[in-house]
Amino acid sequence: MLYQRSSTLFAEAEQVIPGGVNSPVRAFKAVGGTPIFVKSAKGAYLYDEDGNRLIDYINSWGPMILGHAHEPVVTAITERAQLGTSFGMPTELETKIAQLAISMVPNVDKIRFVNSGTEACMSAIRLARGYTKRDKIIKFAGCYHGHSDSFLIQAGSGAITFGAPNSPGVTQGTAKDTLLANYNDVENVKALFDANPNEIAAIIVEPVAGNMGCVPPINGFLEQLRTLCDANGTLLIFDEVMTGFRLAKGGVQELFNIKADIVCFGKVIGGGLPVGAFAARNEIMNFLAPLGPVYQAGTLSGNPLAMAAGLAMLQELNDNPEVFSRLEEKTAYLEKGIRKVLTDNEIVFTINRVGSMISVHFDEHPVVDFQTAKNGDNETFKKFFHGLLNEGVYIAPSAYETWFITDALSYEDLDFTINAVNKVAKTL
Repeated sequence: MLYQRSSTLFAEAEQVIPGGVNSPVRAFKAVGGTPIFVKSAKGAYLYDEDGNRLIDYINSWGPMILGHAHEPVVTAITERAQLGTSFGMPTELETKIAQLAISMVPNVDKIRFVNSGTEACMSAIRLARGYTKRDKIIKFAGCYHGHSDSFLIQAGSGAITFGAPNSPGVTQGTAKDTLLANYNDVENVKALFDANPNEIAAIIVEPVAGNMGCVPPINGFLEQLRTLCDANGTLLIFDEVMTGFRLAKGGVQELFNIKADIVCFGKVIGGGLPVGAFAARNEIMNFLAPLGPVYQAGTLSGNPLAMAAGLAMLQELNDNPEVFSRLEEKTAYLEKGIRKVLTDNEIVFTINRVGSMISVHFDEHPVVDFQTAKNGDNETFKKFFHGLLNEGVYIAPSAYETWFITDALSYEDLDFTINAVNKVAKTL
């Protein structure tokens, strides 16, 4: 495929936007080449500025669970825009989507809407600290919770050391309150509790990780985190920005029947518009201003266009729960097909999948945490990515991102993708 127009647009963008993009992974640094500039999208397909059609497996990193330009969502946005685009005042829409979200998600009484997943996770941590009157948090290597300072932390010299910032601009003072653990390693978490008694406000975790590829929790991991939090007076925060309203109506809490204290949302809850949210039971949420002392605010929070899009999306999912079983079946079909062709072509690989999240790792060993995810053959992934792109299939331009499946994909699209993988595998 030719991408002359995209190359020209990228060169122009680099003159006025840092790196030519407004989010780093879009720059194709991990895979090389020139990023694709999208002109439009519909259903399961992207149409780029050079006129190419691509089957889309990132779906705006998750929210397009029913496909691009889904008619009920577009209609809701269009009709709402005619009435005004922003007020900075309450609207009935906010209450309606809050009521619907709470009815779908277990263990929450109240929800507050913000503008992004980053904002949701940042606010959830502040709320947890205010509620527990403690400063430290535990996060897991490879789990991404947005670009707030508290989350841009890498490991120190040992398993029980303070974190160290891995981005300039994050202070040591901020980093010292973030403790880093290994995903799927409960003993590591226990050691952190032992080393920091009565100091840990919260554990924040992607209950199904999606930022080191798709990495499921091993059996018992989430249950043991719940037990540790209960024993230590610590809140358990599920970052369901990716998984919420995607893996089940009620997200991972419903899927695995595990209760979180605070749940963060994004992606699907906004129907493709910039929305995040965090939710919890009454006694925690009532610590938020204006009821309580923990301050959080946002001029565009509850924006009517975003609320209209999110409400239309959630109503579709709530009224048609069979979409989740369809997504499961389609993703399982895709996994089976890819697994067969890679095996037939004698490619070393591992596939991880939970529901409609899936990733291919070019390593023979199980991928259970960030370290094992990093062991994959990235050179093979780069060839795999560009090979699929040339065949008209667009996957995430990073070996450390999950694919997101949309219900708009037909089985013909899935067969086309499996055939494309087969063609590429013969070149690896």
